[in-house]
Amino acid sequence: MANFKGHALPGSFFLIFGFWWSLKYPFKYACKKNKKVCYLGSKAGFQKVELIEGVVKAAFSLIGILAEQFVPDGPHLKLYNYEEQHWHYIMNWQHSTMYLFYGISGVVDIITNTTKAVPVAIDRLMLSIAVFVEGFLFYYHVHGRLMLDVHVHLLLLVAIFGGAICIFIEVFHRGNIILELFRSSLCILQGSWFWQIGFVLYPPNGGPEWNQTDHNNMMFITMCYCWHYAFALFIIAMNYGIVTWVVHSKLKCTQPREMELLKSHEREQESEDEI
Repeated sequence: MANFKGHALPGSFFLIFGFWWSLKYPFKYACKKNKKVCYLGSKAGFQKVELIEGVVKAAFSLIGILAEQFVPDGPHLKLYNYEEQHWHYIMNWQHSTMYLFYGISGVVDIITNTTKAVPVAIDRLMLSIAVFVEGFLFYYHVHGRLMLDVHVHLLLLVAIFGGAICIFIEVFHRGNIILELFRSSLCILQGSWFWQIGFVLYPPNGGPEWNQTDHNNMMFITMCYCWHYAFALFIIAMNYGIVTWVVHSKLKCTQPREMELLKSHEREQESEDEI
């Protein structure tokens, strides 16, 4: 991960999931009391969606582990270098561990939505643990680095631990749309900030390097973090508005048809009474 692509990869994963959640949860909330709008609004439909999400999460995690381990300059599953007496690419191993817990979360999602062997809330608990492990690893990831490097990673921890706490609360308040949207916004923030870290620490295409000890750069990057979250909130609001409008439009189209069927049924009843 010690390059631009290494930060863009997990950033893309989090952006995809955050954007997907910002569509799924408003749709689920809008369809909750209007199950006739579409099949996916049913409980069985959402279970299938959760199952597919777990498969994708596990697949993404596997891709991340393979990318960390088998890149040309990766550890290739070798943890310790006995010849030189030091840990072998320990940073790659840390990132692989992060992906491992997200993979476990994906497997738990699959088990939860295919069997009744485990409690339903265990999927949220495992996801909360995976996000916490990510933050735990990153907290001990930047010791001894330059000031700006440490600062951009500490800002990332705000989104990570905030997401872990939010998901843990969902264990006891499952289906709360406010918590789900808040989690989605933090996931988008985390993804976009991974990309920002890549641009700051490893400018692509030979771009100018940031001064790691300039306090003004720290002030700007803190302000930039707030802009990233404003962008995340904008995505959440836009998707919520679009999804709600689509569901309500679909509902308006189905209601006149139901009324016509009801009126035709009443006419048939009246004709039968006359006979």
